[in-house]
Amino acid sequence: MRNKIIPAALFGYFALMIVALLAMGFYWNNFQKPPEQPIKFPHDIHAGKLNLPCQNCHQYTDKSMRAGIPAMQVCMNCHKNAAIDRPEVQKLLKYWENKEPIPWVKIHGFRKNANVRFSHKRHIKAGVECTTCHGNMKVTKEVRRVVNLKMGFCVSCHRANAAPTDCWTCHK
Repeated sequence: MRNKIIPAALFGYFALMIVALLAMGFYWNNFQKPPEQPIKFPHDIHAGKLNLPCQNCHQYTDKSMRAGIPAMQVCMNCHKNAAIDRPEVQKLLKYWENKEPIPWVKIHGFRKNANVRFSHKRHIKAGVECTTCHGNMKVTKEVRRVVNLKMGFCVSCHRANAAPTDCWTCHK
Protein backbone atom coordinates (compact mmCIF):
# COMPACT_ATOMS: atom_id res chain seq x y z
CA MET A 1 0.00 0.00 0.00
CA ARG A 2 2.78 2.42 0.95
CA ASN A 3 4.57 1.63 -2.32
CA LYS A 4 1.55 3.01 -4.19
CA ILE A 5 1.05 6.16 -2.08
CA ILE A 6 4.52 7.64 -2.61
CA PRO A 7 4.44 7.46 -6.45
CA ALA A 8 0.86 8.78 -6.45
CA ALA A 9 1.87 11.69 -4.17
CA LEU A 10 4.87 12.50 -6.38
CA PHE A 11 2.73 12.34 -9.50
CA GLY A 12 0.13 14.61 -7.86
CA TYR A 13 2.82 17.09 -6.79
CA PHE A 14 4.36 17.33 -10.27
CA ALA A 15 0.95 17.49 -11.94
CA LEU A 16 0.05 20.39 -9.63
CA MET A 17 3.31 22.17 -10.52
CA ILE A 18 2.62 21.75 -14.24
CA VAL A 19 -0.89 23.15 -13.83
CA ALA A 20 0.51 26.10 -11.83
CA LEU A 21 3.12 26.84 -14.51
CA LEU A 22 0.50 26.65 -17.26
CA ALA A 23 -1.75 29.01 -15.28
CA MET A 24 1.12 31.49 -14.82
CA GLY A 25 1.90 31.32 -18.54
CA PHE A 26 -1.76 31.92 -19.39
CA TYR A 27 -1.83 34.90 -16.99
CA TRP A 28 1.36 36.36 -18.49
CA ASN A 29 0.15 35.99 -22.09
CA ASN A 30 -3.30 37.41 -21.42
CA PHE A 31 -2.79 40.04 -18.74
CA GLN A 32 0.88 41.07 -18.64
CA LYS A 33 1.53 41.11 -22.36
CA PRO A 34 1.90 44.64 -23.68
CA PRO A 35 -1.10 45.82 -25.67
CA GLU A 36 -0.94 45.84 -29.45
CA GLN A 37 -0.08 49.35 -30.61
CA PRO A 38 -1.18 50.85 -33.94
CA ILE A 39 2.49 51.50 -34.79
CA LYS A 40 5.33 49.37 -33.47
CA PHE A 41 7.49 52.23 -32.26
CA PRO A 42 11.13 51.11 -31.93
CA HIS A 43 12.42 52.78 -28.75
CA ASP A 44 15.57 50.66 -29.09
CA ILE A 45 16.41 52.44 -32.35
CA HIS A 46 15.45 55.97 -31.31
CA ALA A 47 16.78 55.90 -27.72
CA GLY A 48 19.46 53.26 -28.33
CA LYS A 49 20.96 53.39 -31.80
CA LEU A 50 20.24 57.10 -32.38
CA ASN A 51 20.84 57.94 -28.67
CA LEU A 52 17.98 60.43 -28.51
CA PRO A 53 17.18 61.57 -24.95
CA CYS A 54 13.65 60.87 -23.69
CA GLN A 55 12.88 64.61 -23.58
CA ASN A 56 13.61 64.87 -27.30
CA CYS A 57 10.19 63.31 -27.98
CA HIS A 58 8.48 63.49 -24.57
CA GLN A 59 8.97 67.25 -24.40
CA TYR A 60 6.79 67.98 -21.38
CA THR A 61 8.41 65.70 -18.79
CA ASP A 62 10.16 68.58 -17.04
CA LYS A 63 7.30 71.08 -17.50
CA SER A 64 4.11 69.17 -16.77
CA MET A 65 2.43 66.57 -14.61
CA ARG A 66 2.35 64.25 -17.64
CA ALA A 67 5.15 63.29 -19.99
CA GLY A 68 2.66 63.04 -22.82
CA ILE A 69 2.68 61.27 -26.13
CA PRO A 70 4.77 63.20 -28.65
CA ALA A 71 2.89 65.30 -31.17
CA MET A 72 3.03 63.81 -34.65
CA GLN A 73 4.93 66.92 -35.76
CA VAL A 74 7.82 65.73 -33.55
CA CYS A 75 7.90 62.46 -35.49
CA MET A 76 7.50 64.21 -38.81
CA ASN A 77 10.47 66.50 -38.15
CA CYS A 78 12.60 63.49 -39.06
CA HIS A 79 10.25 61.14 -40.86
CA LYS A 80 9.31 63.45 -43.71
CA ASN A 81 12.55 62.16 -45.18
CA ALA A 82 14.02 59.47 -42.93
CA ALA A 83 13.15 55.77 -43.24
CA ILE A 84 10.01 56.49 -45.29
CA ASP A 85 10.29 53.10 -46.97
CA ARG A 86 9.72 51.21 -43.70
CA PRO A 87 6.22 49.80 -43.06
CA GLU A 88 5.80 51.33 -39.58
CA VAL A 89 6.90 54.76 -40.83
CA GLN A 90 4.44 54.39 -43.71
CA LYS A 91 1.69 53.87 -41.11
CA LEU A 92 2.82 57.08 -39.41
CA LEU A 93 2.77 58.93 -42.72
CA LYS A 94 -0.76 57.68 -43.40
CA TYR A 95 -2.02 59.06 -40.06
CA TRP A 96 -0.23 62.34 -40.85
CA GLU A 97 -1.71 62.62 -44.34
CA ASN A 98 -5.21 61.80 -43.07
CA LYS A 99 -4.80 64.30 -40.21
CA GLU A 100 -5.78 61.57 -37.74
CA PRO A 101 -4.31 61.13 -34.28
CA ILE A 102 -2.54 57.84 -33.68
CA PRO A 103 -4.77 55.77 -31.36
CA TRP A 104 -2.01 54.73 -28.93
CA VAL A 105 -3.00 52.31 -26.18
CA LYS A 106 -2.04 53.60 -22.73
CA ILE A 107 0.48 51.44 -20.88
CA HIS A 108 1.41 53.40 -17.75
CA GLY A 109 -0.99 54.96 -15.32
CA PHE A 110 -2.90 54.49 -12.10
CA ARG A 111 -6.39 53.20 -11.38
CA LYS A 112 -8.89 56.06 -11.25
CA ASN A 113 -10.01 55.14 -7.73
CA ALA A 114 -6.38 55.34 -6.49
CA ASN A 115 -6.64 59.16 -6.63
CA VAL A 116 -2.93 59.42 -7.38
CA ARG A 117 -1.49 62.75 -8.42
CA PHE A 118 1.81 61.86 -10.10
CA SER A 119 4.03 64.58 -11.51
CA HIS A 120 6.71 63.78 -14.08
CA LYS A 121 8.02 67.32 -13.65
CA ARG A 122 8.72 66.90 -9.92
CA HIS A 123 10.47 63.58 -10.47
CA ILE A 124 12.62 64.83 -13.38
CA LYS A 125 13.60 67.96 -11.43
CA ALA A 126 14.53 65.71 -8.48
CA GLY A 127 16.90 63.80 -10.77
CA VAL A 128 14.89 60.57 -11.05
CA GLU A 129 15.94 58.81 -14.23
CA CYS A 130 13.20 57.72 -16.65
CA THR A 131 14.62 54.17 -16.48
CA THR A 132 13.59 53.91 -12.81
CA CYS A 133 9.96 53.39 -13.78
CA HIS A 134 10.05 52.79 -17.52
CA GLY A 135 13.06 50.50 -17.88
CA ASN A 136 15.91 50.84 -20.33
CA MET A 137 14.32 52.12 -23.53
CA LYS A 138 17.68 51.82 -25.30
CA VAL A 139 17.08 48.07 -25.56
CA THR A 140 13.27 47.92 -25.45
CA LYS A 141 11.61 46.68 -28.62
CA GLU A 142 8.08 46.71 -27.23
CA VAL A 143 7.02 49.09 -24.44
CA ARG A 144 5.54 47.37 -21.43
CA ARG A 145 5.24 48.00 -17.74
CA VAL A 146 8.52 47.00 -16.15
CA VAL A 147 7.66 47.89 -12.56
CA ASN A 148 4.52 47.45 -10.54
CA LEU A 149 3.26 51.00 -10.10
CA LYS A 150 1.55 50.25 -6.84
CA MET A 151 1.99 52.18 -3.64
CA GLY A 152 4.69 49.86 -2.25
CA PHE A 153 7.01 50.57 -5.17
CA CYS A 154 6.54 54.33 -4.85
CA VAL A 155 6.86 54.43 -1.05
CA SER A 156 10.04 52.31 -1.18
CA CYS A 157 11.55 54.70 -3.71
CA HIS A 158 10.51 57.76 -1.67
CA ARG A 159 12.07 56.27 1.49
CA ALA A 160 15.29 55.31 -0.32
CA ASN A 161 15.61 58.85 -1.68
CA ALA A 162 14.46 60.80 1.41
CA ALA A 163 11.38 62.06 -0.45
CA PRO A 164 8.15 62.88 1.43
CA THR A 165 6.05 59.85 2.40
CA ASP A 166 2.95 61.54 3.82
CA CYS A 167 -0.25 60.53 2.02
CA TRP A 168 -1.05 64.00 0.66
CA THR A 169 2.20 64.09 -1.32
CA CYS A 170 0.71 61.71 -3.89
CA HIS A 171 -3.01 61.39 -3.15
CA LYS A 172 -5.70 64.00 -3.63
